[in-house]
Amino acid sequence: MKSSSTRHFLTLLLVLGAVTFGMVLASGLGLSVPGMADDAAAPGPQLITPSTNSVGLPSFSELAEVVGPAVVSIRADSYERMPQRRRGGGGMDPFEFFFGPRQRPPQQEEGEEDDPQGRRFRQQSGGSGFVISADGLVATNNHVVEGADRLVVTLEGREYDAEVKGTDPSTDTALLKIDAGRQLKYLQLGNSEDLKVGDWIMAIGSPLGLDHSVTVGVVSALGRSIGIIESSFENFIQTDAAINFGNSGGPLVNLRGEVVGIATAVNFGAENIGFAVPVNTLKQVVPQLRDEGRVVRGYLGVQIGNLDYEIAQSFGLESTDGALVQQVVEGQPAEEAGLRHGDIVMQVDGRDVVETRDLIDYVSAQAPGESVDLRIWREGKMVTVPVKLGERPGLDAEPAVEEEDEASGIEWLGIRFQDLSGDVRNERGIPEEADGVLVTNVEPDSPLYDVNVRPGDVISEVNGRGIDSGGDFRQELEAIPSGTYFRLYVLRFDPRSDNWTSFFAPMRKP
Repeated sequence: MKSSSTRHFLTLLLVLGAVTFGMVLASGLGLSVPGMADDAAAPGPQLITPSTNSVGLPSFSELAEVVGPAVVSIRADSYERMPQRRRGGGGMDPFEFFFGPRQRPPQQEEGEEDDPQGRRFRQQSGGSGFVISADGLVATNNHVVEGADRLVVTLEGREYDAEVKGTDPSTDTALLKIDAGRQLKYLQLGNSEDLKVGDWIMAIGSPLGLDHSVTVGVVSALGRSIGIIESSFENFIQTDAAINFGNSGGPLVNLRGEVVGIATAVNFGAENIGFAVPVNTLKQVVPQLRDEGRVVRGYLGVQIGNLDYEIAQSFGLESTDGALVQQVVEGQPAEEAGLRHGDIVMQVDGRDVVETRDLIDYVSAQAPGESVDLRIWREGKMVTVPVKLGERPGLDAEPAVEEEDEASGIEWLGIRFQDLSGDVRNERGIPEEADGVLVTNVEPDSPLYDVNVRPGDVISEVNGRGIDSGGDFRQELEAIPSGTYFRLYVLRFDPRSDNWTSFFAPMRKP
């Protein structure tokens, strides 16, 4: 009797164990117990986590179905009179860079007269966008709408004329407004700071006019700079989700359906190398675009760069944290506050500055006229410098390269240079207040080549000591002990901005 009871008890335990195991297994596979799912449909756009298939890969079908109704295509029309014949090149049209050749009126041939009737022709380009509020605010790229006379937004098969609420060329973002006469489904803006390399991502847009095309991939890299907008704000997400002409302005979404980026550009020399503006950049500018039509940012008036190991060593620092002031712009707040090139900003208003973006983002988020306290490493000690911010001006340009005949040189440095005579200054447009030596040649195996010093540059300092001639330059270099790090302060003329820029060149003496 006792043995029979024991057997029944053990059988009961086995049954309970099997049921429990089955429930755990079903839960692990993403299955739901019938009757437990909530069948009530929530109003408006719904953000979902897609299910997984038998091998654990995500299914994007539900995600595309939910996000798609808030994605729009944008047609940009511009009206131009019959142009005269083209006189030489002119570079690639920005629209063509992103969308391919657009419709153009016929060009006049050599010897033809201007159109006497003054006829106008329509040119069209296109892009994508997405709704970010129920009242019809649409986010896209600035280059999608730039120069357009009329914008038409297509949403769920209907066309709406769009008003430009604001644009920000510095971040290539724009905000439009459509009046649909009803509350619209819209997308939630996520947090691009949470992205990691390898995360799944989905892009939706209208490449080559093919509405609501879906591509998927992963985040390939973060913090990319590709030279198409203001360098200080380039922080692109790189993805292998296919981005083509017409995708620009469309959303990149994560598996929760949150927007994490705005599809912006592609690399034409490769397959599936696309770039997107991080959504956190959009979130920062939307309030001003909506209310003011443009973005006003605080401004120090400095050129800064990140510290690497060699630069840190040349300044006597062990850590690479901080933002190195490479140039102080004349007449701007930083100069008025007493900042100098060679200062290293370690904190702003008590917040640590690990890299340049920390300083740029914080200062840009402040209003012109506000003051910030900079904690500076200067000549071996920390000092605090208060700065009253100005208003940030327009886009910056990258420095260019020039070449010159060779003169005297230093063999171990792989450089040839000459003094700044009056003729050299006049020919090169070198300002009188700039002293130093003109670089006339840099050997390809020179350590200077590795730190971006090129012919046409002017070396004005060695380890913070000014030089007036080639003799001073040689003397300062000879005084540096072998095996130690040192730095040069280099000036470079940029013909596109008609200004001199500057940077530090660190290296180690052999």
